[in-house]
Amino acid sequence: MRLLYFHGFASGPSSGKAQYFKRRFAECGMTLEIPDLVEGKFEDLTITGQLQVIERVARAEPVALLGSSMGGYLAALYASKHPEVTKLVLMAPAFNFPQRWPMELGPEKSRQWQETGRLEVFHYAENRNAHIGWQLIGDAMKYDPAPNFVQPALIFHGTEDTVVPAVYSRDFAATHPNVILRLLKSDHQLTDVLDVMWPEVQDFLS
Repeated sequence: MRLLYFHGFASGPSSGKAQYFKRRFAECGMTLEIPDLVEGKFEDLTITGQLQVIERVARAEPVALLGSSMGGYLAALYASKHPEVTKLVLMAPAFNFPQRWPMELGPEKSRQWQETGRLEVFHYAENRNAHIGWQLIGDAMKYDPAPNFVQPALIFHGTEDTVVPAVYSRDFAATHPNVILRLLKSDHQLTDVLDVMWPEVQDFLS
């Protein structure tokens, strides 16, 4: 069974969390594939473009998906259209992504972003400030904010997450009996509880 990991927004295959899971799976003789969902086009990033990368990498084959933040949302979107996906492990999945961002930025900053087409954000993978285009939000509005997949899923979410509040995962799990929700005392990154998560991930995917 192939395993695919989808990184989050302004992140990449070299992220600490992605590499942690890659090492742990390697210890079990398993390969974790971590595609670059941005492919060097961060300013032009869209949900559609990232899904196209996933379609190309997954090849409509049976796969188990792991995803962090926006990568978790993308995993859910892909699984909702691809019944060959077997299981999902989602970490602080960015449900309601296109609705949350303008709300959190506020009307003035959202208006400026839409008018100029550019918003400055910090790119964690490259350790620098970068610009993201408004098309990310415009394109995302075409997609289900909480994709209705039916495959078994394990969701981890930090109770102290201020980027994607845990209530979004709570609400999703409450209406999806296929989901196991694990709330952990951590923030959005979940990097301080990886050793807690790993045995559960290993057992769930075995």
